[in-house]
Amino acid sequence: MDFMSSSGITVVSTLGGIYLLMLLLRFLLQIARADFYNPLSQAIVRFTDPVVRPLRALIPGYRGIDFATLVAALLVQVAAIYGLIALYGATSPPLSSLITWAFVGNLLFVINIYYYAIIGSIIMSFIMMFSGNPTPHPMLQLVWQLTEPVMGPIRSIVPPMGGLDFSPIVIFLGIQLLQKFIYTTFGITTGMAAVILGI
Repeated sequence: MDFMSSSGITVVSTLGGIYLLMLLLRFLLQIARADFYNPLSQAIVRFTDPVVRPLRALIPGYRGIDFATLVAALLVQVAAIYGLIALYGATSPPLSSLITWAFVGNLLFVINIYYYAIIGSIIMSFIMMFSGNPTPHPMLQLVWQLTEPVMGPIRSIVPPMGGLDFSPIVIFLGIQLLQKFIYTTFGITTGMAAVILGI
């Protein structure tokens, strides 16, 4: 692989991954009913509006589910996969396979977002506790709002014991099992993982 192809792969993976992250965060924050006026929420909306807004004119939402953002994320994933396959010099699979890979990639990307968001919330909570600052940072507020729809139901089943919240452990275990199930069900290979964003 020459320098240009290697550089192209890095650029497509990085920029595509960042934009896909913003699109999926926009969707998940809407589902979680997170604070729209949070500065970070506003930044995500402004960053993704050029792609989402035109699609929204064609694809309306339903009961708070922004299908336009989901379609945008799928299209970005398909474009990134196609571009990476071309840069690797491989033969592109049928469109149906590209769409399937994009769906799986976005699903795994969402799982990873929750995984790292929960880890981030734990770390930032400890930092805030020892800093003595009672006002949470806007990023921490957004992370809490993002993870609460997932952690809340688990916390109701596994309540805190001795002041310790064990719900993240249960969620991490569930994430590992779900990831293994997806990899096995869809037969994710090393080659597929190299061109699918979020894996």
